[in-house]
Amino acid sequence: MTFMRNKVITVITVFALTAGSALALTPLPEEKHINNSLMAGFVADTIRKTCPSISGRVFLALAKLQGLKRYALAKGYKEDDVRAFIKDPKEKARVKGMAAAYLKEHGAVPGDVQSYCKVGYDEIAKKSLIGQLLRAR
Repeated sequence: MTFMRNKVITVITVFALTAGSALALTPLPEEKHINNSLMAGFVADTIRKTCPSISGRVFLALAKLQGLKRYALAKGYKEDDVRAFIKDPKEKARVKGMAAAYLKEHGAVPGDVQSYCKVGYDEIAKKSLIGQLLRAR
């Protein structure tokens, strides 16, 4: 009976350890929704700074950022970790690199203002997250 009880305890312990690791959080630099949302913000910011006929929806952008923070906290990330991730210069550069790649992939060409405007108007028409953060003047 003792042998059987030890076996059950071992199985339960292994299951608990396996379940705990399955519930582990994805590292913030790998969390798709957070990274894609931040990238969208950088794309929109670049477009609004480059295209004179498009402006940014600053209050909406701040609200989306707060919503993203609430999303991260609800998933179980700690506020200090989220803040550190957002402020980390290497992470900021990485996400800006994602934004630059997105812009290039969608036709934006450095030095060609109209190409950025076109990407912006396309995003506004699609009502994407990027487009929601922009306003045609």
